[in-house]
Amino acid sequence: MKDLLALLAKDKHIGPLIKKYGPPILKRDISYFQALVRSIIYQQVTGTAAAAIMARFVALFPKTAFPTPKQTNKKTIEQLRSAGLSGQKATYIKDLAEKFSDGTIREKDLDTMSTEEIMTHLIQVKGIGVWTVHMFMIFTLGRLNVLPVGDLGVRKGMQVVYKLQELPTPAKMEALAKPWRAHASLVAWYLWRVSDDTKVKTRKKKS
Repeated sequence: MKDLLALLAKDKHIGPLIKKYGPPILKRDISYFQALVRSIIYQQVTGTAAAAIMARFVALFPKTAFPTPKQTNKKTIEQLRSAGLSGQKATYIKDLAEKFSDGTIREKDLDTMSTEEIMTHLIQVKGIGVWTVHMFMIFTLGRLNVLPVGDLGVRKGMQVVYKLQELPTPAKMEALAKPWRAHASLVAWYLWRVSDDTKVKTRKKKS
């Protein structure tokens, strides 16, 4: 990691971010199924609400720290909804559990798949799209070369850092990322920090 950061620090745009925010924190999840369940639960809800739903979901399985796909698959949609999940998200998690259980999702192969293969493989599951796969590759598989071009925080961070008048398009993001594209996951972490700081400054101005 130190060598990678030393390399990125030479970039005039990214170097100041490394100096300001320090080493990135990219904690790698252990359970692939758990990581994907979490991503579905956290879609389009606040972190606090999602955490509460996640806790109630786990509580449906009192004899385990986190349910296996087969255990989850045994629950009905109604039982999953009792944790606070919407009918749609309950369906997504049920589909995820079924595809892990029947081998449609080949969990053991994910580590060796290419980015394109992982994308094609995981979007077979209802409710899992490009953004979710990008987050999975960064925070679960630990891939360093992922540029989540559809993430609003990354786009806003890039807009600020590169002093752009508008949010960059995916093509623009790829063009700007060329000097550090192989380490895009690390840079994305810094762009999220920039975006968060921008939100705080905006709220302070309004108050």
